[in-house]
Amino acid sequence: MLLVPAPEAWRVFRHAASVALGDVSPAGRARLDAIARWLQDAAYADWVDAGLDDGGVWIVRRLHIRVEAFPRFGDALEVATFCSGTGRLWAERRSTVSAHGRALVEAVALWVHLDARGVRPRPLPDGFEAVYGAAAAGRRVSARLAHPGEPVDGAAVRPWHFRAADLDLADHVNNAVYWQALEEELVTTEPQRGLVAEIEHRAAADAGPAQILSAGAMRWIVAAGEVVATLALGGGAA
Repeated sequence: MLLVPAPEAWRVFRHAASVALGDVSPAGRARLDAIARWLQDAAYADWVDAGLDDGGVWIVRRLHIRVEAFPRFGDALEVATFCSGTGRLWAERRSTVSAHGRALVEAVALWVHLDARGVRPRPLPDGFEAVYGAAAAGRRVSARLAHPGEPVDGAAVRPWHFRAADLDLADHVNNAVYWQALEEELVTTEPQRGLVAEIEHRAAADAGPAQILSAGAMRWIVAAGEVVATLALGGGAA
């Protein structure tokens, strides 16, 4: 996914956040699931501010995160976000998380617009182009998934479990929770610099037992016998 620069003259929404006790590892580094949640909150706040609610819902299809330096406990953050591309049923959102005047995290996400039940894709709402079109600058993006969808032979397996507390208003595991599967590894081997990672969501998961399969840079999250998400270290942004 391409990390396009912010537009100079068009809509860039700015959302405040802070790194609290529940957001950090024992080393005081912001966890990836907290970063994903800040991005999600900023996207929702932008949508509410735009006044385009048509009763539909948005779900994350793909999220690429490039951490130049991890936010730390106590940091006051700004999440700057804008529409960087569109398709018929989806839109791309670029975001930058900053603290102390420095950009710490760059992210790009693909969000798919669904009906009110969160089942079927539906066209972008009326008025979307008027609010976000100038920032997107006519750039068209694909919703095609790029990660290998099936685990490779010989992948290491470890048990996982999604809790009822991980479910959101759509009654499935919230997108930010999936990053905890990678955080389990990072907490024991704290990254000394930044990190690049990308997740692709393939199906909704419910509370219950799951598995994490790992091989090289890839992680496959399997629930109810189905790959529900894939995580790639190093990601795929140009």
